[in-house]
Amino acid sequence: MTTIHFTKGQGTGNDFVLVEDPDGRLDLDQATVARLCDRHFGVGADGLIRVVRTARSPEAAGLLAEEPDAEWFMDYRNADGTLAEMCGNGSRVFARYLTEHGLAAAPAGGTLPIATRAGVKDLQASGDGFQVDLGRWRLVDGDVTVAADRGGVARPGLGIDVGNPHVVVLLPDEDALHALHLADVPTLDPAPPAGANVEFVALAHPPVVDGIGRIAMRVHERGVGETLSCGTGTAAAALATRHWMGDGAPDMWRVDVPGGRLAVRMFPAEDGEHVALGGPAELVYEGDIRI
Repeated sequence: MTTIHFTKGQGTGNDFVLVEDPDGRLDLDQATVARLCDRHFGVGADGLIRVVRTARSPEAAGLLAEEPDAEWFMDYRNADGTLAEMCGNGSRVFARYLTEHGLAAAPAGGTLPIATRAGVKDLQASGDGFQVDLGRWRLVDGDVTVAADRGGVARPGLGIDVGNPHVVVLLPDEDALHALHLADVPTLDPAPPAGANVEFVALAHPPVVDGIGRIAMRVHERGVGETLSCGTGTAAAALATRHWMGDGAPDMWRVDVPGGRLAVRMFPAEDGEHVALGGPAELVYEGDIRI
């Protein structure tokens, strides 16, 4: 039996188990991660973040050639133990952990680079949390339909890639959003080879105030289920809504999720348009668990 020290963190209710393993010595296999994230038999979380030095991670060490200052790798796993490319809320909680535990600094006006399976991401301290530059995004080619509500009507979805895969569905209003049943995995047709997070979106009324777009969102996360929030999903939802609104749609968005409120911003960069996500990040408690 092994004792693991952990920290519990959350960003707009999207919660994580963080395990510090700087030298990459822990053997956290899929079953162990799933047990730690189990809400009845473990700590309980939407995902697990292993805090490991980039240089000590065979899959991430190559990123140091791109950004030598990306000292720490966010080894993110879904609640079922499967690997994930990136987590927007998790990256902000990861930054909170690094700074509060003295492992890294996020100076005022500066950036904190972290390594992820979706590349190096830059974070900045912002208010009570952090803003993360998720990098370039892209529309996914091809039509896809999404059926939720246990076999309900299939609706058209829009594929968005922000380092991990998403399909976004527009609903007629917030009443339809609140009534949606998301206990079961939505059915995607065609099914993406690696699966996808699925976001359901409703416009606020009015949808734009003072140049800021406003939407509400619920999400079913791949390998997890419905969560109170999804950072990359929030960015995908705002990008999809801007796409549907067409010319003149804003580049700044307020997105309300069951766990709180997040901010999304689209901006030009040398390699194309980037999307950034801002919101709170909190460390809740620490403990030890025997597994």
